[in-house]
Amino acid sequence: MSNDIPDLAGALAELARTASDKPELEDTLRVVTTTAVELIRGAETADVLTISRRREFRSHAPTSDLPIRLDSVQEELGEGPCVDAAFGERIIHSDDLTTDQRWPRFRPSAREAGVRSSLSFQLYTGSGALGALNLFSSTAHAFSPADVEVGLMLATHAAVALHGIRKSEHFESALASRDVIGQAKGMIMERFAVDAVRAFELMRKLSQDSNVPVVKIAEQVVERGSSSVDH
Repeated sequence: MSNDIPDLAGALAELARTASDKPELEDTLRVVTTTAVELIRGAETADVLTISRRREFRSHAPTSDLPIRLDSVQEELGEGPCVDAAFGERIIHSDDLTTDQRWPRFRPSAREAGVRSSLSFQLYTGSGALGALNLFSSTAHAFSPADVEVGLMLATHAAVALHGIRKSEHFESALASRDVIGQAKGMIMERFAVDAVRAFELMRKLSQDSNVPVVKIAEQVVERGSSSVDH
């Protein structure tokens, strides 16, 4: 890709439109990774790596199998450009992974995979999870300063998508929990002729006694019928 960044505005407009049309996380992130490969000449393959609070690694929307393999190696070793980007560095740029001294244990895996250059951008998800948009090339010195600017724009889009979709998922989960608790309260109120406050207190007591979350107690009540708490 030349330094004049062909039709970047059009590409970003298409990203925004597609994200609105496809609210599923994987669909949105796939648009980001495929656009990165299309717009950035040095990028031969890309993915988005997320790391949960439990340090579980997940590769999203990879454009080939290679990023998945590299993510897996970095998870096992606990080091690599994608890990550094996810855990704190806004941009991690390596002109030659096979000689880069920052990741001595990861270096042989990069060499074996035929990867020379990488470019990773931190993604702020706002949900406690960590993330990075990662680009790889088999050529050394593959990424120019202009490529970094394009990558930053795409990473911003990916971060917004992750944050927005996860907020929506959490909201929907909260609504579902509220609904099931409401159903369970109604069943208990009918069976025991108690008000809503007392019905919730009964579930809370069961939760404390059994060390099971209230929403799980409510799910069991709804699944098995109100007789499941008649003891």
